Amino acid sequence: MPSDSISNSILLARQPIFDNDLNLYAYELLFRSEFSDESGVTEINGDLATSQVINHTFLEFGVDRVLGNKFGFINLTRSFLIGDIPLPFNHKQFVLEILEDIVVDDEIIAAVRDFSTQGFTIALDDFIFREDLKPLIKIADLIKIDLLALTEEELIEHVRLLKQEDVKLLAEKVETDAQYQLCKQLGFDYYQGYFFCKPTIIDDKPLPDNKMAALRILNGLQDPNIKIDEIEKLVSQDVSLSFKLLRCLNSASFSLPKKVESIRQGVVYLGLNTIKSWATLIVFSGIETSTSEIITTALVRAKMAEILAPAFNCDAATGFMAGLFSPLDAMLMKPMEELLLTLPMEESIKLALQDFKGELGSLLLFIVSYEQGDLAVVPKNVTIAELNHAYLTATDWANTSLSAI
Repeated sequence: MPSDSISNSILLARQPIFDNDLNLYAYELLFRSEFSDESGVTEINGDLATSQVINHTFLEFGVDRVLGNKFGFINLTRSFLIGDIPLPFNHKQFVLEILEDIVVDDEIIAAVRDFSTQGFTIALDDFIFREDLKPLIKIADLIKIDLLALTEEELIEHVRLLKQEDVKLLAEKVETDAQYQLCKQLGFDYYQGYFFCKPTIIDDKPLPDNKMAALRILNGLQDPNIKIDEIEKLVSQDVSLSFKLLRCLNSASFSLPKKVESIRQGVVYLGLNTIKSWATLIVFSGIETSTSEIITTALVRAKMAEILAPAFNCDAATGFMAGLFSPLDAMLMKPMEELLLTLPMEESIKLALQDFKGELGSLLLFIVSYEQGDLAVVPKNVTIAELNHAYLTATDWANTSLSAI
């Protein structure tokens, strides 16, 4: 495959990494292609693919739009480590992941030590203890342990051994709250996986008053027949919502000709649907959750669904709402089926949210699969370049929107 088409044949996504308090610490950059293995790159194609995609992504979009102010974890092949191919970034924002299948020899040890001396943070990926890894353990700042690769007994033993070293521990493929709690108890420092998007259902516990208030406002905003007066009344119930919505409407994001001083005036300038969407977005951002990354995920899904909706024969506004509401069960810790009973949404959105049914469900499932680096089939009417552009545009929009709010 010609090098100029490599970057248009690889999907870029990012996976969040959290600290012990579930604050966002970093993102791992994930590269997927039809000619790569499950981990993202292989030695055969990895050098070319990684080089092309990193340069293409960062030169076209800028690292700030991909990572914000967070660290970026990136897998490197042997050729990058030993210097055959120069790294297109500096040490300030990147963590270099040493892949588990790289042969450890004197050349690699010297190269990794040199990167560490330069100030790079070094991580050993998918770590399973071997004698030949001892020199790298001494250099590494962080060791990633794949929970799916070890039994619980093996995991405990690995932690015991590594706690004797001067390294931080990162648990990856953390998919449930139970796994997160176990790793936290064992003394891990960081956690990577999609456990934060999966609800911990508490059926017998009522929603707190603040979440009930948010749900009531969301209910009203989703009424397809809602009028301007009703929106004004709904928004006025929450002083913070009123303030944030007006501040948002007067931000550079909209560049309106004059200052907006009322919700009604905002409707005149931007239309009822735009005001409904932004009010909904602000309500979402105000819901107290275990980690703010759930809100970011909701916004990225919403904007990406809006952009890709035509490719799935869906309405853009409907796609936006489906994406936005997709992690609501994790946010409120209630079954999606129960929450949907109270929301006056279009039936197509409810079917998509509950069971990924219909064309809208296919769109939503596609976006969740893309986000998790688990995409098997790409629609024929969308190119890889268009998907990457949609994803990066969505992440940039989510960051900008949250800043505006």
